Amino acid sequence: MQIRLSPSMRSITILAGSGGGGGGGGYGLLDLMKVKVAARHVSYRTMLQTVLILAFLLPFVFILTAVVTLEGVNSCSSFDCLGRRFGPSFLVRSDDQSRRLVRNLYKTLDQVNAEGIPDGMKALSSFEEFLSEIKKGQFDARTFAISLKATMENMDKEIKKAKLLEQLHKHFAATSIPKGIHCLSLRLTDEYSSNAHARKQLPAPELLPFLSDNSLHHFVVASDNILAASVVVTSAVRSSLHPEKVVFHVITDKKTYPGMHSWFALNPLSPAIVEVKGVHQFDWLTRENVPVLEAIENNLGVRNHYHGNHLMGTNLSDPPRVVASKLQARSPKYISLLNHLRIYLPELFPNLSKVIFLDDDVVIQRDLSPLWDIDLSGKVNGAVETCKGEDKWVMSKRLKTYLNFSHPRIASKFDPDECAWAYGMNIFDLSVWRKTDIRDTYHHWIKENLKSNLTLWKLGTLPPALIAFRGHIHPIDPSWHMLGLGYQEKSDIDSVRKAAVIHYNGQCKPWLEIGYKHLQPFWTKFVNYSNEFIRNCHILEP
Repeated sequence: MQIRLSPSMRSITILAGSGGGGGGGGYGLLDLMKVKVAARHVSYRTMLQTVLILAFLLPFVFILTAVVTLEGVNSCSSFDCLGRRFGPSFLVRSDDQSRRLVRNLYKTLDQVNAEGIPDGMKALSSFEEFLSEIKKGQFDARTFAISLKATMENMDKEIKKAKLLEQLHKHFAATSIPKGIHCLSLRLTDEYSSNAHARKQLPAPELLPFLSDNSLHHFVVASDNILAASVVVTSAVRSSLHPEKVVFHVITDKKTYPGMHSWFALNPLSPAIVEVKGVHQFDWLTRENVPVLEAIENNLGVRNHYHGNHLMGTNLSDPPRVVASKLQARSPKYISLLNHLRIYLPELFPNLSKVIFLDDDVVIQRDLSPLWDIDLSGKVNGAVETCKGEDKWVMSKRLKTYLNFSHPRIASKFDPDECAWAYGMNIFDLSVWRKTDIRDTYHHWIKENLKSNLTLWKLGTLPPALIAFRGHIHPIDPSWHMLGLGYQEKSDIDSVRKAAVIHYNGQCKPWLEIGYKHLQPFWTKFVNYSNEFIRNCHILEP
């Protein structure tokens, strides 16, 4: 290719050809292009410079376009793509620089992630301190990444410690007796000794035959918490469409009996009938009849588990819910006679054919009369199953939740995926129960757990009951018994309102400061805060 300029510089001739044979300076195949330049529009010097620049750049444009196409980057403008890869920094957009910086940071962080924290590196406790160290040290990227990792790991440890302490404080709050409730028990006990009305017979002598009348609806609650027991009984009577058919058997321990008796003697719930008895008043409840209880109380492993260091077996890596579960499993209430009492109902009430047992942390919101019409189909225990439901935390319990299936004794006998069921609101057919070996099975497995140093299960009385009642459970509709209000803060409020019985199982009982404030009103509305004893003990409405 040759370029010729005319003498007047008003035209440019571009010759391109191939082959050069023949004399006379012939070009063979000659391609001639003549470009005339209009002087009034652009000077020849400008045109010359433009042509020279184009002749220099066009090959590079071709090459770069090919590279971009091969890389598959054709969604951006050519100029932008060229600038992004090969151009100077002023051709690169700021967001591309940010992306490149982030990519480099990711790479550095990924490399540092596999490394340990150097010994002696200062553990920074806050973001402000971290920034200060960076400014002072003028860290390179790697030192920055290591320091960031050390800071985050230190903060993570502190958070886990705080959560562990939170669960520990909740545990102690849940297992202790609030000052107001302790005061209430003391004042009512004093009233029992000084006030004849507080000692009057419960129920009145003329009502005694009704305590064994199977045409009535018999409820049993076992508790040493006077305020909690009063809410259970009051809510059941108020919610009943036929309160004249309601008979409550309140059982408590010897220490609480005078105060419990005083409360129900001074606050009658007529036409319902209320009986208060202490465990010492049941002739059948002797150590000869319940030897397993003596074994539980005297077992060194049991004492250490329920009264020893409650942090043993808990570590910072456990999730908060796991920590809460482990701590709850160490509550001393699980070795109390009142907690095991329900397994002896057929013997305690030999003249009754059917009872409903209620925990003292429940509230009755609907008439429970229809429960007496449920056909248990020859089963002993009518209960809500806890392995299916919308709340995947509360209603996801199976045998593996409570029993230790890593133990061969458990693994060889039971199915880990078998559905669990709830204690707290149970219909017991005592007539059918008396024909079974449920109590003996219960005793047998408690002894087996003691022999294995509590390795078959950890949590309370439900695990042996799950074993003892296997094959004797009749599932009832979940709307009768809603669980989890003591540990599931996000309980669905509409479901709470609709449930017949709501259960504050868990640490956050409604009478404690740690109770969930939005769930407490369902319980507090059955407390008479104007009562003289409640007022004098400074038990205040939340």
